[in-house]
Amino acid sequence: MNIAVIGTGYVGLVSGTCFSEMGNNVICVDIDQHKIEKLQKGIIPIYEPGLEKMVLENLGNNNLSFTNNLEKALINSEIVFIAVGTPTGEDGSADLQYVTSVARTIGEKVRKDLIIVNKSTVPVGTADKVKKEIQEALEKRHIEIKFDVVSNPEFLKEGDAINDFMKPDRIVIGAESDYAFKKMKELYSPFFRTHDRFITMDVRSAEMTKYAANAMLATKISFMNEIANICERVGADVNNVRIGIGSDSRIGYSFIYPGVGYGGSCFPKDVKALKRTAEEKGYSPELINSVENVNNRQKLVIITKIVSRFGEDLRGKTFGIWGLAFKPGTDDMREAPSLEVIKELTKRGAKIKVYDPKAMEEAQREYLKSYDNIEYKEYKYEVLKNSEALILLTEWKEFRSPDFKKIKEQLNQSIIFDGRNQYIAYNLEEKGIEYYRIGK
Repeated sequence: MNIAVIGTGYVGLVSGTCFSEMGNNVICVDIDQHKIEKLQKGIIPIYEPGLEKMVLENLGNNNLSFTNNLEKALINSEIVFIAVGTPTGEDGSADLQYVTSVARTIGEKVRKDLIIVNKSTVPVGTADKVKKEIQEALEKRHIEIKFDVVSNPEFLKEGDAINDFMKPDRIVIGAESDYAFKKMKELYSPFFRTHDRFITMDVRSAEMTKYAANAMLATKISFMNEIANICERVGADVNNVRIGIGSDSRIGYSFIYPGVGYGGSCFPKDVKALKRTAEEKGYSPELINSVENVNNRQKLVIITKIVSRFGEDLRGKTFGIWGLAFKPGTDDMREAPSLEVIKELTKRGAKIKVYDPKAMEEAQREYLKSYDNIEYKEYKYEVLKNSEALILLTEWKEFRSPDFKKIKEQLNQSIIFDGRNQYIAYNLEEKGIEYYRIGK
């Protein structure tokens, strides 16, 4: 099948590449000429395990190509995916300017019948806006072309996106015609040959499904962090509580690990957008508000512990940090808890040494470029020398079983602040290490 994917960000690049892996002819479009030139050479702008190899293979067998010419991409395409960014606006709503701009351009350039698919995470009702933009553009051209607008939300986990796309839990399709459902099932059938995971519904329900899914997962995280904070105050251990409730099959263990809060490109943005959508309809989403408030507060829990131990004035003190990305397996630092922790430490006069296996280039280029009191280290143990304490903020595998003897020897004081509760099983107090974690 001939497919165009508009937008080569995280969702667009992963989706286009995985479709090409199944033998489809995929052309990915982006207005950023510099990015396109890099992608044509197989240079990937994001870190995602397995993606670079798959892009190179499909470039090599001509299943995948990249262009900044949307009109060219539309010529032979049967299905066009819109996968552009929907950043959070000042009022918390999803900014649809890029989605509507693409829709308008499609209406101005399309020459034949087409299925347009919203792959971007968008508020309920966006498909109607896309349809309106295309229809108005067609009317200005005085031509009549049949088109369907479909909602097909993505459910990809950063760090495991290739596996998620190739072996999906479910494929949600919202459409208005049997033809659109048929074509979408034809496209996705290679991805669920052993078990039918193709779920059809109306467009608005499909749009809502994405927000509901992310809000539910964010709720589990904030709930467990709330329980962790209560545990600290009543003398309970949240890790024991987690095991106790996770064994209940109705609850399960997924997303109930306490820590320094969620971040990334999805949960924070989608919770805000869902909250804004509800408020626009006159409904006060009290639970969703609480999920966001708990998460914002949770990012400062480690700071509270550090200040309690060292005092408010951190001038003359250096802290070593392991982990900048919001989660392991990615270089994404959007809304990462590390940003809040570093801001609060430096605000109090502290100096920082950091190590992250993937996110340091992104940090220096964008998120932490304004800081002059941060040292970036090539190896994880280099952050320890002359540091007062080690702070763990991202649970990369290489941090899971470190040399605690080396940590103790190199730190000025043998102190670990564990923002991900990774070292509970090591009985660090018995090793002479002062150990602080979440929920105890």
